[in-house]
Amino acid sequence: MLQQYDTLGERFEPFVEQSVSAAAFCAADTFTLLGELDALGGVKGLDALDLACGFGYYTRLLARAGARRTVGVDVSGETIRLARTRPEGTEGIEFVVADAAALPRLGPFDLVTAVYLFNHAPDRAALRAMFAGIRDNLRPGGRLLAVVPNPGAYPHVDWSPFGVRILDRVREQDADAPLLRALYLTEPPVPFEFREWPHAEYGEAAVLAGFTSIAWHPTRTPPPCAARDEAYWASYRSAPVSSLLTCVA
Repeated sequence: MLQQYDTLGERFEPFVEQSVSAAAFCAADTFTLLGELDALGGVKGLDALDLACGFGYYTRLLARAGARRTVGVDVSGETIRLARTRPEGTEGIEFVVADAAALPRLGPFDLVTAVYLFNHAPDRAALRAMFAGIRDNLRPGGRLLAVVPNPGAYPHVDWSPFGVRILDRVREQDADAPLLRALYLTEPPVPFEFREWPHAEYGEAAVLAGFTSIAWHPTRTPPPCAARDEAYWASYRSAPVSSLLTCVA
């Protein structure tokens, strides 16, 4: 499922890179993630691993924030190729092609970020393997910060005003979680799909992996502006695309 980003490639890159103006859910995710990092004291001097890094947007944010070592990992060779050829902000960053469900030992790290990684686990075994691999790469006391989609919105909530549209939920026989088919609302729109895992499944996988503390944080939204006033962000907060999961090793 993650290999779909091989074909999204350069069409997906500007969608996230220009997230502040292009997609509200990306702007909210970034604001939430950076706010939590600030609350934890920042990343200066930490060893940081960014999983499902794509072309390295969040990886570069971690490096610019002062991480001592920054590694970006993605299963898609095409997006890692894009990450390595970016003209700015990649000096000193390591990019690795690897499957998060079979994550090699790259650490130890103090921090792991995973933005929309776990929802691409095809089954429960792969989901639990992702958490186990992350735990094995963290120092004791290290933290995982993961942005994950909120389940249960479709078909009751329309996320189209915020940059993504869910088209269908497919219940496959013997599947551990429903498959959602969706669009990134680029021009033209880009199709993708992911698994609708309940948040409880993430928590159980984290416990089984040996994490000692698990917490959920609601999405935070950027300050209102001319393009997105408080009413707009209030509408988003009433049915946000994602939540932030934090775990302590």
